Amino acid sequence: MSDPAPSFRLTYSTMFDPPAVMHERFEAALARVRPSLGREHPMFVDGKPRTTPSGFEVRSPIDTDLVIGRFQSGSAADVDAAVSAARHAGRSWSRTPWAERVALLRRAAALIEERVYEISAAMAIEIGKNRMESLGEVQETAELVSWYCDRMEAADGFRRELPNDPLTGFVSRNRTQLRPHGVWAVIAPFNFPFALAGGPIGAALATGNTVVFKVASDTSLSGWLLLEAFRDAGLPDGVINFVTGPGAAVGEALVAHPDVAGATFTGSYEVGIGILRRFAQGRWPRPCIAEMGGKNATIVTRHADLDRAVTGIWRSAFGLQGQKCSACSRVLVERPVAQALRERLVAATTAIAVGDPTERRNWMGPVINRGARDRYLRCVERLRRVGRVDAGGRALDEGALARGWFVAPTVGSAPRDDALWRDEHFVPLLLLSEVDSLDEAIDEANRSDYGLTAGFYGAREEIDIFLDRIEAGVTYVNRPQGATTGAWPGYQPFGGWKASGTTGKAIGSFWYLPLYLREQSQTIVD
Repeated sequence: MSDPAPSFRLTYSTMFDPPAVMHERFEAALARVRPSLGREHPMFVDGKPRTTPSGFEVRSPIDTDLVIGRFQSGSAADVDAAVSAARHAGRSWSRTPWAERVALLRRAAALIEERVYEISAAMAIEIGKNRMESLGEVQETAELVSWYCDRMEAADGFRRELPNDPLTGFVSRNRTQLRPHGVWAVIAPFNFPFALAGGPIGAALATGNTVVFKVASDTSLSGWLLLEAFRDAGLPDGVINFVTGPGAAVGEALVAHPDVAGATFTGSYEVGIGILRRFAQGRWPRPCIAEMGGKNATIVTRHADLDRAVTGIWRSAFGLQGQKCSACSRVLVERPVAQALRERLVAATTAIAVGDPTERRNWMGPVINRGARDRYLRCVERLRRVGRVDAGGRALDEGALARGWFVAPTVGSAPRDDALWRDEHFVPLLLLSEVDSLDEAIDEANRSDYGLTAGFYGAREEIDIFLDRIEAGVTYVNRPQGATTGAWPGYQPFGGWKASGTTGKAIGSFWYLPLYLREQSQTIVD
């Protein structure tokens, strides 16, 4: 991103108070983007556009009368063509010196930064993300790609010379080299279609794999804009391929294809674990990097700074309408401060501006589609039966919001053995539960099958207890910028434990790129 102010750098931690020039540039981009909506977009296979006899429309969740674009309904045959192109291109791409691959990817990252405002404006309309979260995601994508380029350089292409064997009469030269697997599938979710596609694509390509990628149908335009950045960077034909269509057809064909050597998936536990099990079968196991959600808890002790806690919790619970795998959905609070925390959270929640998220004054937009709105209503109906609703609890479908999928951010309480407390719902629903001690809070937080993110607000002497015992891959302590959300490349690696992930390694970390590689020991005797 061109520097909007000499001392400002956009991250998910700094986005709450940006310089005015960023708003001006976003609004100018919004005016340029709106007239371009509604166009037809192809798939992209072997360096060429690819169309199909049938297609589908994507409509904005802000206003369902607004057509974002028209896209191709891909089939198993289209997936096969994309995988075949990627496999063919991989023969030369894998042999391309890693420094040349990195140079092309740095160009892609630069193009994403150059286009950050236009892409963010389109994303905000397509997903319903507010302007700063949209800008943050696009900038994050550029930085993820750059980070992986940095890691390739720091590792010198993951090649290391080893000692010669202690032989007499021979010279036995040894080295180890990490090498690519081949065709890599990237399947990205609707909530972060740029970062959770672009980051894995950058990692796969930097390490010498070729890519076939698919984003969620609801965010097909974001996928196309990402494809354009990699295409325009000058990647050879077939190195990156883009397919669209329903997951049951296109996604299934992609993970079932015998020539797909590995996959990165972000989405539900049920789908992710299914891919992992499928990849473990067959003639040999294949790598599957799956990030599969969270039921993230924040712990607030009697010693907490409640102002910090309230700010961090509502930002993490209701950012992107609760549609983040890292969203805070559970709060465990010690009884002496429980009532005060609840009252402050209710006040903060009812003050959230809900509306068209492309407008500066609105912080929360719509959920992604009718299915998400209906799931929210079912959760609220159940909450009224089994627990209590303290704030929100209704669809917002009047006036300017009548044509979108808007709902009210909701705070309440439910029994800890209920599905509302236990399961991930991906809606703006925050549940509070009182505890008698920090030990009880940690035990309850860990009782979830998930282990993605966790937040803590309390005294300094309690911090190590929390960090030592909490079962989560990403932790935040006394952080008002977000109790459980807001990881940024190079600052907070992002990955989950338990049912939240399959590798124990994190996006944007020092240990991520080797997941896309396999080791070859090389001995040459002269």
